[in-house]
Amino acid sequence: MTLNISEDILKVSWIEEGMIMEKIVIEGGHELSGTITIGGAKNSAVALIPAALLADGICTIKNVPNITDRDALFDIVKLLNCTIEQDGSIIKIDSRNLENKLISEKLSVKLRASYYFMGVLLGKYKHVEIYFPGGCNIGTRPIDLHLKGFKAMGAKVTKRGHKYTLNADELHGAEINLDFASVGATINIMFAAVLAKGRTIINNAAKEVEIINIIDFLNKMGAKISGAGTDTLIIDGVTKLHGAEIEVIPDRIEAGTYILIGSLLGNNLKVEGIIPEHNTALFEKLEEMGVDFKIEGNSVILNKCEHLNPVNVTTLVYPGFPTDLGQPMSVVLTQADGACTIRETIWENRIGHYPYLQKMGAKIELEGNKATIMGKAHLKGTDINATDLRGGAALILAGLIAEGTTNIFDIDYILRGYENIIHKLTNVGAKIKLEEI
Repeated sequence: MTLNISEDILKVSWIEEGMIMEKIVIEGGHELSGTITIGGAKNSAVALIPAALLADGICTIKNVPNITDRDALFDIVKLLNCTIEQDGSIIKIDSRNLENKLISEKLSVKLRASYYFMGVLLGKYKHVEIYFPGGCNIGTRPIDLHLKGFKAMGAKVTKRGHKYTLNADELHGAEINLDFASVGATINIMFAAVLAKGRTIINNAAKEVEIINIIDFLNKMGAKISGAGTDTLIIDGVTKLHGAEIEVIPDRIEAGTYILIGSLLGNNLKVEGIIPEHNTALFEKLEEMGVDFKIEGNSVILNKCEHLNPVNVTTLVYPGFPTDLGQPMSVVLTQADGACTIRETIWENRIGHYPYLQKMGAKIELEGNKATIMGKAHLKGTDINATDLRGGAALILAGLIAEGTTNIFDIDYILRGYENIIHKLTNVGAKIKLEEI
């Protein structure tokens, strides 16, 4: 199946009052040299910030990335009467005057991670009112597993329209079997369980490294959680948590994105500040493709390859190939010497970027959750839209390798999760800039 797009969807999809609308403009075909330093992990930071509200005290979080999801979380934290002090990438959150309030739809829809306040406020107050979370349109993304866990612990859930109300006379430990190793559900249930009475066991828990980072923070706050990095978490509830300090781990998805860019455009491009073991599945696939890379400590050096072996990619839960790198990887596959396939097994709608790649000259056939990509494609710059965070990153990569100029609209999706991406790419030789629309 070939996907088609019409020109009218190239228009900006939403406008918030007072917002200056911008587009990303890329002149393609430039080699990238120098160093890109990786920031803190988005997927850790967006959970660590709500987690700080579980403490009766002041929490310090270091290496917080400068992304719009962070700012959206700050708005909710301030609504709940907590104070935030910021010094660069270091933030301090004082939750001693926390107030349990309705989290409005205007705030909750700004990002998916707003749902973490469900577990936090339910755990601390046994009551929470919040609207359905927002985030990228990459699938139906239900929160059924979150609610299943809360119900097992004694909560009653009422849903009216997009609003959820959760109440519990008492939260108690329970054995919870997740139907899918969901990162969000694992974290959210854990947030509620740390202050529940008794022992909670989460079976088929997600094992992502970001979850280990969050468990480390909670345990420093006085929680009792064991099993980090395994598929079984054991949480013994405590009555109170105190302030603590944590550092956000490096963002393996940001690192992977720049590593993929370097595989096509690098000239001794260095991506530093990484933990190589967090991207093992990516490196294995790049080695299979014949990518020129060398890992040196906490850095990787990349040089572009003229000939890449065709490969097949399947996204899986950690430690498999990350779903968040599937879309950028699909652009790399357009430059392989032959037919490749990429199968998405986590989300059903990671396909929004494909029609734009086709518009640029990629040859892609889609069948269900599998895309067959025929390389080697000559991409040409044009007007395209980011439809989600990682799809937007994929389109930046496409623009960087394309002939001519690429204009990317709806860039708020990209700025949600990539810290200073324009600055980082410009510093290594990319011709990329923001322009007002």
